[in-house]
Amino acid sequence: MQNITIAIDGYSSTGKSTLAKQLAKKLGYVYVDSGAMYRAVTLYAMQNGYINAHVFNVNDFVLELDAINLEFKFNPTLGFAEMYLNAVNVEKQIRTMAVSSLVSQVAAVPEVRYQLVKQQYQMGKDKGVVMDGRDIGTVVFPNAELKLFMTASADVRAQRRYDELISRGDEVDFEAVLKNVRERDYIDSHRENSPLTKASDAIEIDNSKLTLEAQFDKIMSLVKEALKAKD
Repeated sequence: MQNITIAIDGYSSTGKSTLAKQLAKKLGYVYVDSGAMYRAVTLYAMQNGYINAHVFNVNDFVLELDAINLEFKFNPTLGFAEMYLNAVNVEKQIRTMAVSSLVSQVAAVPEVRYQLVKQQYQMGKDKGVVMDGRDIGTVVFPNAELKLFMTASADVRAQRRYDELISRGDEVDFEAVLKNVRERDYIDSHRENSPLTKASDAIEIDNSKLTLEAQFDKIMSLVKEALKAKD
């Protein structure tokens, strides 16, 4: 059976990463979390004073891009790969609300997207990969055999994100999380370079009312169809 490329795009907090990890584990595929890459670049910008809640020094920041080394390293205990920024494990740091509030601005920078898209393509060019993000099916792998576009209502997504942050011990306000979700939706959908759009041949999955189990079963049937078509 030939391997395929599975591209999962969609809005923030729609469970793209959770689904992608499940599929990769089930199929024995490589999982690439493109969102983690943008978050790591954002963390670098924050740590080095290029961006905060009020200012983003884009011109100086893009000159630093070659100093950023990103690497996924598999953690056998957790069962998935963690993000390393310049040889430092930053998996927990990149999942904070502080990074979430700035990542869409950084991801909108054309030079950032160009650099990361190149890396993402190299990671998945041999197929047998599940990759999630905002422009995987439209820019990184426009010829992917299976494209999914994940969506859910803003309120549902904010509640999921809020619950996740609270479970990690973060002190957050639901309204602030909801505001962040809506702001990221707008920035992601309206940026000039690689805006979040559904590929014409992508299958839309609204999981507002779907359980993880029901969603996984539904998508595995789509995967089987794509594999059959490939053969």
